[in-house]
Amino acid sequence: MIRVLLADDHSIVRGGLRRIIEDSGDMSVACEAADGPEAIAKAREVRPDVAVVDISMPGQDGLEVIARLQEEMPAMPILVLTMHEEEQYVVRSLSAGARGYLTKRSAPEELVGAIRKVMAGGRYLGPEVAELLAQRMARGGDHRSRLESLSQREMQVLRALALGRTNREVAEAYSLSVKTVDTYRLRLLKKLGLRNNAELSRFAIQHGLVEV
Repeated sequence: MIRVLLADDHSIVRGGLRRIIEDSGDMSVACEAADGPEAIAKAREVRPDVAVVDISMPGQDGLEVIARLQEEMPAMPILVLTMHEEEQYVVRSLSAGARGYLTKRSAPEELVGAIRKVMAGGRYLGPEVAELLAQRMARGGDHRSRLESLSQREMQVLRALALGRTNREVAEAYSLSVKTVDTYRLRLLKKLGLRNNAELSRFAIQHGLVEV
């Protein structure tokens, strides 16, 4: 029996995924988590066989969770299951150590097969994701978008500021100083060629980094 960790901040989504997984006959949901810190804590406690992780979660986002789990439990495969279909999320997730990437609209038909594939040591990309990566390869391996030049912390600060959080709120969320957050903000403006927080917000919305 494959024991699965489900990490998603929506309880209704987790309930639907649980039914899909447990109807498979060879899998069970060993534990659930509603945010990043809980996902890491549950993984440490339960030691599941595979983790199914969303990207957009409070506390620590899925990319942070992937990196931490890979560091602590490198043998445990991680499958990203998210609403995000943007290229930068796919690339960052796979670079962080995820074995597969699946969008939620594909989940009912593909989730069970994707879990089996990563558990067998393979990799799994949903059809939308495979198309994105094919387009990326067609553009050439040296292509780097402005978003790809950002570090993981810069991406976190960008998303937080785009949601209207103050420098102090961002600092408290990520255990940083207010001065450090402002340094990240100024660096983001320079890297992205933007002038102020309003333009940061528009940029984030246009690139699907935050929900509106």
